[in-house]
Amino acid sequence: MSSEKDYQPQTMTKPALGEKEVTELVDRVFGLKVSWIRPLPSYDDQNFHVHVSRKKDEAEGADEYVLKITNSEDSQEPDLIEAQTQAMMFLSAEGFPSAMPHLTKDGNIMSLESGGAGPGNKKYMVRLLTYLPGTPVAKIATSTQIFYEIGKLAASLDKALSEKFHHPSVKSLHRGQFIWNLANVPLLDQYIYALGQNKYREVVEQVIEQFKGKVIPKLSSFRACINHGDLNDHNLLVESCSASLENPQYRVSGILDFSDMSYGYYVFEVAIAIMYMMIESPDPLSVGGHVLAGFESVLPLTEEERSALFLLVSGRFSQSLVIAAHTALLYPENKDYLMITARTGWRHLMKMFEVGQEAVEKTWFETAEAYRNVAPA
Repeated sequence: MSSEKDYQPQTMTKPALGEKEVTELVDRVFGLKVSWIRPLPSYDDQNFHVHVSRKKDEAEGADEYVLKITNSEDSQEPDLIEAQTQAMMFLSAEGFPSAMPHLTKDGNIMSLESGGAGPGNKKYMVRLLTYLPGTPVAKIATSTQIFYEIGKLAASLDKALSEKFHHPSVKSLHRGQFIWNLANVPLLDQYIYALGQNKYREVVEQVIEQFKGKVIPKLSSFRACINHGDLNDHNLLVESCSASLENPQYRVSGILDFSDMSYGYYVFEVAIAIMYMMIESPDPLSVGGHVLAGFESVLPLTEEERSALFLLVSGRFSQSLVIAAHTALLYPENKDYLMITARTGWRHLMKMFEVGQEAVEKTWFETAEAYRNVAPA
């Protein structure tokens, strides 16, 4: 996502390379022969699932990768992309299921390349990342077990990054006015016009005003950390770890898309995870307790952090829904992808406000409390 102060969707900066051009690029930059290729959905960047044939002197078989072509705006921040990639490598070494970069012919983790048919000579940072196995959470029948596991993962991941990840590029994760950082919910004022005049806009305006009054003044009391920032239902892959068809159990097999990484707070990560897991549940208001229980099995929240959860979850819904509406006005051809969250997101946000903060928090906190003395199913 763009890190500019005034968020501009990538009108002129999203890559548009053709499959032939990508095939030649993989050969030229990474020294690999493409056997087949297919595009993957994306917001600001361009991604391809790439299958490569091994060289004759290598073992038989083929390897799968994701070629990630970063938009030309973010490609001007190599330190930020370096930090994201080094974080993935660090997490993989720590035992987390994150991708690893395939080095270029020159031994680098990324390369700045020209390409595409658009105006001007645009430059895009390209990386070839290992293809991770699994099914997106968005495509499984979710359960309390996987919600708990995702909460636990969110805390473990942020804790590892914040305590042990010390690469020089990490300073670039102080992203200030980055629109997707939860601290920046007030910046939505600039884009709320995209909603028109309706009941949805009224709720988002409530969220923004309450956020300014009740969350922003508390930020200094929250515990700071590095956030992945986008543990959503399409960025988490899972694999079955049980033979039971009646009660399937899953484990996380892949963590994707580190492009929203930034310095934030532990409570941000659990709020983001809760919001996206709500999207995938037939009983969305109960989800938060299971995700919170998993998170707090690693890192219990303080009372101040807990008291902000309702508005943080509401804030993330608002970010996702407002920015998607704003971007869809500029990119009607990409509307289906941009509005994935909106299909159920508006209903969940409206329901949260209809039920009210006190009742929602009571459900979340009582559910989390029930885990303290009983191991998760």
